[in-house]
Amino acid sequence: TISAADPEIGEKIAEALDKVGQDGVVTVEDNNRFGLDLDFTEGMRFDKGYISPYFVTNNDEQTAVLDDPYILLTSGKLSSQEDVVHIAELVMKTGKPLLIIAEDVDGEALPTLILNKIRGTFNSCAVKAPGFGDRRKAMLQDM
Repeated sequence: TISAADPEIGEKIAEALDKVGQDGVVTVEDNNRFGLDLDFTEGMRFDKGYISPYFVTNNDEQTAVLDDPYILLTSGKLSSQEDVVHIAELVMKTGKPLLIIAEDVDGEALPTLILNKIRGTFNSCAVKAPGFGDRRKAMLQDM
C-alpha cells in the first residue's frame, strides 16, 4: 500500500480493507485530531441530503432521522400529488415513517409531504437518489 513508509498507516489501511471486503469502500479523510482512527459504517452511504429543510427532525444537528421507515426507491421523479398520496396513505396505516429516494421530488408532491409532516399527520423524508443515468439505476438496485 501507499502508506508513506509508515507501518502504522499501512496496518490501518490493511485493517480497513480487510474489514470492508472486496465490495466495500474505504474513504480516507484528513482531520485536525492527533492519531489514526477507523470508523466503519454498515450499509450504504451517499452524499445526498434531504430535499427540503422541513424534513429535519433534529434542529440542533440539522439531521432527519427516521426510525424503521418504509423506503420507496424510484429512478423517476415524483411531481404530482397523486404520485405520493396513495403510498402515503398505505404507509400511514402502519404508523411508520417513509423515506423516499427518487430522482427528484417536486411540484405538488413536495408540498404534500411537507404539509403532512408539519401537521404531524405523517412523517417522511425525501432525498435525491445518488448518481446519474445508468449509475443511478445500478445504485438504486444495490439499495
